[in-house]
Amino acid sequence: MKGSRYVYTYSPRRRAVAQPRSRLWLAAPFLVIAFATWLGIWLTQGGASHDRDASIVVEPTPETAALSALQEPASEGEPQGGGINASPMDESAAPLLDATAAVVLEAPCLTVLHEQSAYLRAPPASLTKVVTALVVADEAEMDELVTVSVDGARLSAETDATVMGLSPGQTLSVRDLLYGMLLPSGNDAAIALAEYVSGSETAFAALMNAKAAELSLTESSFTNPHGLDDPALYTSAYDIAALGSALLDNPDLAAIVQTQSYQPVWGGGPVTNSNLLLTQYPGSLGVKTGFTDQALQTIVGAAERDGRRLIVSVLGSSDRYVDAMALLDWAFEYTPEACPAPAFGG
Repeated sequence: MKGSRYVYTYSPRRRAVAQPRSRLWLAAPFLVIAFATWLGIWLTQGGASHDRDASIVVEPTPETAALSALQEPASEGEPQGGGINASPMDESAAPLLDATAAVVLEAPCLTVLHEQSAYLRAPPASLTKVVTALVVADEAEMDELVTVSVDGARLSAETDATVMGLSPGQTLSVRDLLYGMLLPSGNDAAIALAEYVSGSETAFAALMNAKAAELSLTESSFTNPHGLDDPALYTSAYDIAALGSALLDNPDLAAIVQTQSYQPVWGGGPVTNSNLLLTQYPGSLGVKTGFTDQALQTIVGAAERDGRRLIVSVLGSSDRYVDAMALLDWAFEYTPEACPAPAFGG
């Protein structure tokens, strides 16, 4: 056979006239085994598929082509995995969560790396203030002065809400009120900003919903600027994570949520960040925590590592920090880079 690796030769068998019939019968199985062995070797080592003169050519199927590609070694200097510390995403290693809903996104492309009921509508509690901050940043300058009409002490007594501690008649900058809203989660600061921008909480809520629509987020409805429970106030894990990513894209707001303590220009003391993720997770960028009796513990968190920025949101948890940090650890370790051109420093 032309081109074959092995050439089979044989001598013509001698006439077997003198051989008893019974001996020929005994030799037959050995001849069959010998022929089968040769045929197997020939097909394995050469065969028709390697014979340029053969009339039958074995064409690769998509399945065999894919298998061959997987079996071929990577060229020199080419990584065999698909991302940082990982090859393809390993969902089997994803953490078990206490949360009702959660998602991990990679910025800036907002690819979903992992989700658990990510589009389920749920109360966000004070994560609502992420949207409030975005609207205020769109509508007002940081140095504009706001005359406060809300009474923080009364608001706290009536609603058991966290407050910055404002008093009617005080004048603070938009920047100082944003710090008071985002660090200690001051509901009084949220109301003061909403009234300054739109005249009322209801009018301001319309701007909040317009902001969500601008970002093509469809599972959110906002009725107030602070996040106290309301049947018509809800978001999803995906929507609020995307809003948290948008907040970090604003340099002023990003600087605020990464600050641990800030002294406003007012008669009171400094305000302190209630988000423990800043001190408990390396590379943390904030963003915001929340809690109400209906929403339970909520958080939008973010962290950077090895040039990647991941955004995590957790809704309806009894331990938001454990859930958020477990998701971030898993995503950094087991998922490949999802955005084609990472734009963040490590």
